Amino acid sequence: MLYYRLTMLLKKYIALAVLLFCGLRPAGADLIQLKDQAAVTGKILAEKPDSIVVDVGYTVLVVPRNVVANISKSGNAAPTPTPAASNLVVSINAIPQFFYSDNRPAAARDVQDLVKQIGEAVVQVRTPGGLGSGFFINADGYLITNFHVIEGETEISVEVYHQHNGQLDRETYKQVKIIAINKFHDLALLKIEDKNASKFKYVTLGSSDLLSVGDSVFAIGSPMGLERTVTSGIVSTKTRQLEGELYLQTTAQINPGNSGGPLFNLGGEVVGVTNMKITFGEGLGFAIPIELVKNFLEHRDAFAYSTDNPNNPYHYLEPPGRTKNQPAAQ
Repeated sequence: MLYYRLTMLLKKYIALAVLLFCGLRPAGADLIQLKDQAAVTGKILAEKPDSIVVDVGYTVLVVPRNVVANISKSGNAAPTPTPAASNLVVSINAIPQFFYSDNRPAAARDVQDLVKQIGEAVVQVRTPGGLGSGFFINADGYLITNFHVIEGETEISVEVYHQHNGQLDRETYKQVKIIAINKFHDLALLKIEDKNASKFKYVTLGSSDLLSVGDSVFAIGSPMGLERTVTSGIVSTKTRQLEGELYLQTTAQINPGNSGGPLFNLGGEVVGVTNMKITFGEGLGFAIPIELVKNFLEHRDAFAYSTDNPNNPYHYLEPPGRTKNQPAAQ
């Protein structure tokens, strides 16, 4: 999460960073030399075991300790030339992130080309009780699906379609761990832990806030077990209320087996997670807005899965013990 926060701050203020990071180190400023020849110049406000808090004038950055190569505080070293802002951004963007997100409007592309490019990131999730879909959010095997797809299950397998020489080869991974769950928003975070697993293709998370009613979208999943099915449609409404939650409503066909799969915009970014349809109608599919998914991922520790209480992501502390002088409750 520190990586994500640092990257977002740098992107947001890149125009000012060009002025502040170019040239010589200002007098009285601390210098944090990062790995890959990048640097941050500013006033160190706090040094924590896992991070350093730096005031760079226009904002405060939280720099992870494991990306810091050296620290030179003001008065301890001569003025040091710092690299250009463009070098700094390249270095920070190279830091591995837990998931990848872009909140800018994406240029529309052809669905056929997008499916070829991102199709490998969509998977099939199987349990003894049924099947659903999912998608990778990073190369290390972390993937999103619906909570109801894996609810009450511990034996989970994931079928991935690797592309080799223009062909898709199916590979099944059976060492799958549940990392976090949010039953109220119907989300689950899984991780493939097979020793022979390679790096996986992953998707970019977009923004459902940028969608407009009538925008074209498409879904990839395994409806009724028919893997790698692509359906397209439009956004019917962004705020359909069902059972106290707001969903994206789409005309893209959603059926059992699509659950947990991605709903893409025409920029190839995930804007929702498909999870249900109205069974007695056609063109009435629903998806969880991607903003809820990003919030779930950013606070995944709060929703950590526990085998002691598998259906509840919250962890409760033990009540304090009664002291010797404290009278017992009547």
